[in-house]
Amino acid sequence: MELVHVQIEGPVATLTLNRPEKRNALSGALVTALRQKLTAVADHAEVRVVVLTGAGKVFSAGADLAELARLQTATTEENLADSERLAALFRQLAYYPKPVIARLNGHAIAGGCGLAVACDFAIAAAGSKLGFTEVRIGFVPAIVATFVLRRVGETVARDLLLRGRLIEAEEAVRLGLIHQVVPGEALDATVQALARELATETSPSAVAMTRRLLADLPGLSLDAALAYATRVNALARGTADCKAGIRAFLEKQDPPWRKPGD
Repeated sequence: MELVHVQIEGPVATLTLNRPEKRNALSGALVTALRQKLTAVADHAEVRVVVLTGAGKVFSAGADLAELARLQTATTEENLADSERLAALFRQLAYYPKPVIARLNGHAIAGGCGLAVACDFAIAAAGSKLGFTEVRIGFVPAIVATFVLRRVGETVARDLLLRGRLIEAEEAVRLGLIHQVVPGEALDATVQALARELATETSPSAVAMTRRLLADLPGLSLDAALAYATRVNALARGTADCKAGIRAFLEKQDPPWRKPGD
């Protein structure tokens, strides 16, 4: 059984975490498989957007606690290697060249919620619960905290990370943790509509450059951020997509990334 199932339909690749019997817990093997699938899809020229979801009724319950229990007897170096594997996945998502939509088909808890927050967009089915429960079992939400702070700021992050409470998807939207909650029966149509928009209305190179800009800017001082943004601005003007997009706009034609029939 594939730990991560990939389905490609036109410009959209759907990656499904496929451990429903374990509530799609993030074992080392699953993390490695997801990284490999993301790499393969990144190299797929026709794919413009990635949708990340879970098999069964849960998006992901976070870390595989049985695996963590076994690692309690591991060396510091072995635990560090396991942590670095997870951190590498989150870094891969941050610098991924294509937009990623988290399709939350159910609960997203602890590392599973962090995975959703690391995506560009997160759309949840009504009834889903989200939260970072690590402190309630004596664990620390260390890696996910990096992304939670960027998404919601320190005040909300302290509330979520220190209390370890679960919240309804509607509250997660109000807090800015995720983007949208819809009835379960509308989840697929909502995700597909956003994926189609991203795939047909935006430039591939501009999106890739903008994603990297958004990943790098928060850690820079104002002067460093402006200097970095200035370089990106100048580089963007020389890309083929920028030249084609401006030409298409002035000539009142569709840009090349909008295929006939879109």
